[in-house]
Amino acid sequence: MILQTLDAYYRRKQMDPDPSKRLPSFGLEDKEIPFVLDIDEDGRLINITDTRSGEGKKKVGQRFLVPQGVKKTSGVAANLLWDTAEYVLGIDTRDKPERVAEQHAAFRARIEALQDAARKDAGISAVLAFLDAFTPEMFADLPEFADIQATNPVMSFRLHGDLELVCQRPAVVATTANQTEEVPDGMCLVSGAPAAIERLHPAIKGVWGAQTSGANIVSFNLDAFSSYGKAQGANAPLGKAAVFAYTTALNHLLARDSRQRIQVGDSSTVFWAEEPHELEGALLDLFGEPPKDNPDKNTDAIKALYVSIASGQFSVGGLNTSFHVLGLAPNAARISIRFWETTTAAELAQRIKQHFDDLSITHAPHEPDYLSLFRLLTGVALLNKADNIPPNLGGEVMRAILEGLPYPAMLLNQAVMRCRAEQRPTYTRAAVIKACLNRHIRFRKTAEKEFTPMLDPSNNNPAYRLGRLFATLERIQEDASGGPGKLNATIRDRYYGAASSTPAAVFPTLLRLSKAHLGKLSAGFAITRERLIGEIMDGFDADTFPPRHLALPDQARFALGYYQQRQAFFAKTEPKTPEKTQ
Repeated sequence: MILQTLDAYYRRKQMDPDPSKRLPSFGLEDKEIPFVLDIDEDGRLINITDTRSGEGKKKVGQRFLVPQGVKKTSGVAANLLWDTAEYVLGIDTRDKPERVAEQHAAFRARIEALQDAARKDAGISAVLAFLDAFTPEMFADLPEFADIQATNPVMSFRLHGDLELVCQRPAVVATTANQTEEVPDGMCLVSGAPAAIERLHPAIKGVWGAQTSGANIVSFNLDAFSSYGKAQGANAPLGKAAVFAYTTALNHLLARDSRQRIQVGDSSTVFWAEEPHELEGALLDLFGEPPKDNPDKNTDAIKALYVSIASGQFSVGGLNTSFHVLGLAPNAARISIRFWETTTAAELAQRIKQHFDDLSITHAPHEPDYLSLFRLLTGVALLNKADNIPPNLGGEVMRAILEGLPYPAMLLNQAVMRCRAEQRPTYTRAAVIKACLNRHIRFRKTAEKEFTPMLDPSNNNPAYRLGRLFATLERIQEDASGGPGKLNATIRDRYYGAASSTPAAVFPTLLRLSKAHLGKLSAGFAITRERLIGEIMDGFDADTFPPRHLALPDQARFALGYYQQRQAFFAKTEPKTPEKTQ
């Protein structure tokens, strides 16, 4: 199913009205070529063109359509008229002169193996003449030599005066096309038609954490993986055209500048539709971190999604257009499928909207209305660093969003643990806790009331009320000291961990301290605070208050109650510095 939809996407992109957006034809691939050797018809080097743009390590070379590369293994295998500097020029970049000589010989042999008609082409003749006369010492004085020797970049040739590379000349393209016409030797599982079966599939590049040379989705490199005496690709027979289609499409989706991929933790997620659709370019803005020069891009995309759902139409594409989402993760030399979801655009949009609705919670004016996946995951990680996001968490969260499932238990655990470790529920953690609890209530169909974005005084859950009570006692302490920010440490800094896990150990002490703090307030203000304490405690059972222990889900409710009560204090109109009794 996955390979079939990728094959269909490839064929759709092949028919794109914009030629610049079309994917390469069968037998070709889109390749980044950092350096191009400009030669004349006699094979003399005219210039070395550096096609890269950008600065430092972020330089990116220009992309060209070139003959499809061979499957690289530990052996020597050369590409046609393009390859690394070791193959093209025979320059030793890793202190392996014997292997480099073998690679350079293989590169030349690949060209000499072309049909006579192709070898008579002026470009091919010029390349062979260049290789006849070239020695690595000829490059030693060129300014580009140091960079080439240090990075072993991909290189190709261009005949001086031409715009296209030598490998793009009609004679070479025709030869490449003829080589792809092979006798069928099996039934392709994608097309359902007889086809020449591909033995080794091209590598998939761009999956975060996988080998830099690429990895495979379909691979049989050990006898244990084979069946019925079949070897390599014959175990999962796919025609050469189908293999080219699905690998080209997936590499296009995973490209560095693709707007149809999101990196969530260790999961590389790509998405596409069966026809051009608004959501194809919008998911990156919905879930990604907004650029610094346009911080409202994320918010604008989410608002547009809400409008589309409310109006029942998208600016591009229909409601029932099939939409596909594929999550990939590294697994040594292979790529594992983390999740796969196919649904309609309308259903997917509704699930995304539900995700943001679940996360919605009151917050400070300077904080964003919607949390990107990056902020959501780093908000529950140690030191708020992406490196500390637990493995698999990003992929599981993405899967829960796209399939409309409960969030992984690890997400709630992380949020609660970070609240306890740092003695402070933050906006991100409170949003995560609310979303996780509400989805649990919704999917388990429990009798518990769902939590609202703002403070809910009618919610009688004991743990939620304990959190509210703790926030109120902290505010009374701040009021008695002249207002928020006047104390170096409040009861939250000293008692939050114990109050949220073992309330019976600390709440009697905190309630006793509050009496002294209330005594420092004006009579009217003290009555207001005492009335709030009474309102909160009215929901407790006198025989079980305070509870001896709170389980982790109740610690989450405690954190949410604390956070929402604190936000409610700042939302109300109160004296900046309460009067003290004289």
